[in-house]
Amino acid sequence: MTVFQLDDFIAGWIGGASSVIVGHPLDTVKTRLQTGNGYTNTLHCIVSIYKKENVTGFFKGLSFPLASITLYNSVVFGVFSNTQRLISRYRYGDSRHPCSMLDLTVASMLTGLVSVGVGAPVDLVKIRLQMQAQSVLAENFNIAGNGSVPLRSMGMESQSLYRGPLHCISTVLQNEGIQGLYRGAGAMILRDIPGYTLYFIPYTLFCNWLNPDGNGTPNPCSIWLAGGLAGSISWVTATPTDVVKSRLQADAMQQRKYKGIMDCIMQSYKTEGIHVFFRGATVNAIRGFPMCATMFLGYELSLQFFRSS
Repeated sequence: MTVFQLDDFIAGWIGGASSVIVGHPLDTVKTRLQTGNGYTNTLHCIVSIYKKENVTGFFKGLSFPLASITLYNSVVFGVFSNTQRLISRYRYGDSRHPCSMLDLTVASMLTGLVSVGVGAPVDLVKIRLQMQAQSVLAENFNIAGNGSVPLRSMGMESQSLYRGPLHCISTVLQNEGIQGLYRGAGAMILRDIPGYTLYFIPYTLFCNWLNPDGNGTPNPCSIWLAGGLAGSISWVTATPTDVVKSRLQADAMQQRKYKGIMDCIMQSYKTEGIHVFFRGATVNAIRGFPMCATMFLGYELSLQFFRSS
């Protein structure tokens, strides 16, 4: 067996596409809770989005993640699987040798680091598109000290800053340069290196527990359950750094509030208290299960198909 295998990347692409469709509505709710104002809780956020934007509000920014998250997950699963085989080759002389917990930890951390190169721009564009209802022309418009005048009473309509993913990318590049697409990348590294460790290791452990005999690949139900539990654990523990990352990425240049990671942490803590870093944790737990369960199931079944044909 060769160390590098392309089918891991293709299977990750398929798993990623299926997970985006399942998880995007709650991802929109999570982003609004973490970066927006005026929501008292998760249910209030869901009801508010539905009332103001209908069902389509939950799918804002879907086109770009659907096209790009497939590439992102392809990189994640491809790098993780191929790194495991590379470690096994050099440590044990056989790429098929089972990895130890240390091997899995190293592979997971490297995957988290590499994934930021693709994931940071994807997340930034997704969040900017998801936040359009709040970040551009708020519900009220202030005129020369005369107080807040509702836009509707003036016959004015809210306009979107970004017409779509490509326009968002070009606008960010024009206004902020290439570094603008990687705003929040530092916080994303802090999120993803431990996050992927608490993603792949629990998945491996759950699969082993659900398939104690170790005969072949676990059945689809075991894969689905293990993937969902691992996803919930990973997303809940990553919530504090995810909050910081989301706030930095939603912080457009024209309305910039934060100078960097520490400034974002300090400002958020001073104005909203420690609980702000756990905002969206409930949504992350709920969203993480079906999204990651679908992702791992799509990945494993695709891999089985490719390797059996």
